[in-house]
Amino acid sequence: MNNDFLINGIQQVGIGVENFHEAWKFYIDVFNMNIRILEDDTVAERMLPYTGNSPQKRHACIAINMQGGGGFEIWQYSERKPQYPDFEINLGDYGIFAAKIKSRNVKKTYEELHNKTGLKILTKITETIDGNLTFFVQDPWNNVFQICYDSYIFHDENRSTGGVIGAIIGVSDIEKALKVYSDILGYDKIIADKSGVFNDLIGLSSGNKTFRRVLLSHSAPRKGAFSQLFGPSYIELVQIQDSERQPRRIYENRFWGDPGFIQICFDVANMNNLKKHCAHQGFPFSVDSVSNDSSKSFDMGEAAGRFAYIEDPDGTLIELVETHKILLLKSLGIYLNLKKRNPQKPLPKWMLKFLKYGKVKLI
Repeated sequence: MNNDFLINGIQQVGIGVENFHEAWKFYIDVFNMNIRILEDDTVAERMLPYTGNSPQKRHACIAINMQGGGGFEIWQYSERKPQYPDFEINLGDYGIFAAKIKSRNVKKTYEELHNKTGLKILTKITETIDGNLTFFVQDPWNNVFQICYDSYIFHDENRSTGGVIGAIIGVSDIEKALKVYSDILGYDKIIADKSGVFNDLIGLSSGNKTFRRVLLSHSAPRKGAFSQLFGPSYIELVQIQDSERQPRRIYENRFWGDPGFIQICFDVANMNNLKKHCAHQGFPFSVDSVSNDSSKSFDMGEAAGRFAYIEDPDGTLIELVETHKILLLKSLGIYLNLKKRNPQKPLPKWMLKFLKYGKVKLI
């Protein structure tokens, strides 16, 4: 990993939805995403390359599970009807096919999720390419989630599942994709690299086809303020090797924010150096929330920072966020200013546990 900047972990996976409150209520019930980090109901003015070159009003929140892992950014257009894809999304299509959800006990999670209204169990429990147990589920809006074994717990709430620990991303060329996911995002450890037809994928759209799958992680623990909350994470790159099916871009002819997995977001530090590194690697920022003054923060209501986007070789959106301010305790108006902290030093666990007072319950 480049020492001039830090990739601190997966902050969230963005999920475009048609009904913000209905979706958030579902994700609280199923995945315990009940800690509100921020909520914003304003105009997205800086995403013009991905919103038809026009500012778009939206309602969004970032919510997390206190047991650790990344969160969800739940995102709905306020004045535009969201557009679903006009084709069935298949494994191997270019983009984020599934979010990986951590479970300390996959068999227990399997039993628990069978009772969740609106959730569809897609596959049986079986071993995935790293030898751990796994299964796949689908929400009412056709988003796919992979339940994966992971023992790391940030704050034990006596639940079997935590937050996001990664994603399955369809690519056209794994070697080219590694220039982003390994050389920029620091997933430098190959846990598994296998080709064939896989039992754990049977039940998914095109899951019976031949694929190359590369499961990546990071060889060193992540650093940074929120690294203990995020914990370890994984990226699985999937490339179809069956010539009878031509993959499509999941977001072709659609806007950022339309239904589905719109991005995967990484918490970072030293954004200026990261910007130079991305450009040097051939993946320049397509969006940057600051213009000329990199010291400024972008106000997101209950948080502030700087965000930017790059695209992988197939156009999948990767968000990079440098957090400058975050709300710790809303009732007392306590904010945490991160701009003057050592960016490599994790925040104390006792301090991060104040986030649990942001718990919400949607009715």
